[in-house]
Amino acid sequence: MIRSLSFTFLLAWGLLAAGPSLAAEKLSVLLEWFVNPDHAPMVIAREKGFFADAGLDVELVPPADPSSVPRLVSAGQADIGVHYQPSLYLDHAEGLPLVRFGTLVETPLNTVTVLADGPIRSLKDLKGKKVGFSVSGFEDVMLRRMLASEGLSDKDVELINVNFSLSPSLIGGRVDATIGGFRNFELTQMRLEGHEGRSFFPEEHGVPVYDELVFVTRTDLVADDRLPRFLEAVEEASIFLTNHPQEAWQLFIKAYPDLDDALNRQAFTDTLPRFAKRPAALDRGRYERFGAFLKDGGLIKTAPAVDDIAVEIR
Repeated sequence: MIRSLSFTFLLAWGLLAAGPSLAAEKLSVLLEWFVNPDHAPMVIAREKGFFADAGLDVELVPPADPSSVPRLVSAGQADIGVHYQPSLYLDHAEGLPLVRFGTLVETPLNTVTVLADGPIRSLKDLKGKKVGFSVSGFEDVMLRRMLASEGLSDKDVELINVNFSLSPSLIGGRVDATIGGFRNFELTQMRLEGHEGRSFFPEEHGVPVYDELVFVTRTDLVADDRLPRFLEAVEEASIFLTNHPQEAWQLFIKAYPDLDDALNRQAFTDTLPRFAKRPAALDRGRYERFGAFLKDGGLIKTAPAVDDIAVEIR
């Protein structure tokens, strides 16, 4: 009888202990691109069990079409989307019910890049030169402001659509500079191919500082209690990345062994200081300034109220 009671007690205790993992709530995150070091806090949160501790079963989903992310999240095809702060204003202007509720990468990554041994020593030297780009819109406005900081206009350069072949177009001499390359990837990619690059940073040439990557959700999901738990786990992972970068890298490549190469290893290191350590925090002034910048650049008719595109959840 005693053995029977003991077994019953142990079985009940085991079921209670397993309760949180059994009750984990699913949460889907649609990425803006294939998995890469920009997503390290989410990968580490999953691999270290931070999501599980928060009662979450988080699925990271690379998109078949990166441009579809805001529409799919708006339509409820995913709970969370990784998105670009500049694009969020354009989505809002189109009427998509999206709102930023957290930050992943809290500094710009975009650059204007040239060959280090080439003739372009400053933005002034771009006069009469060819600039390659991948996506028009925000990058046009960004380049215009950067050129204006040096007394030039967009009429002083020739824009060439190189699709997503930025570095090869620059290395091959098709263009004299590129806009849209990320500072944590393209410079390393060029160096590995035997060509050193030099980058000009938008925030140092008249463009207001902005968040490169943010977490968005549809407006009717803002009160969902899974979201603050998600951000708490991401914050814990961001701190772990800061304190234990080498261990974090090993966890990252264990999860995605195909990313264990020189490019991603350096990108992982270069991105570490750019992850938001307080992903839930909202810098309202930053969003106000950037909205005004996009309005002045003609991308949107009116700058939205911050509350209409970004929230700080608790």
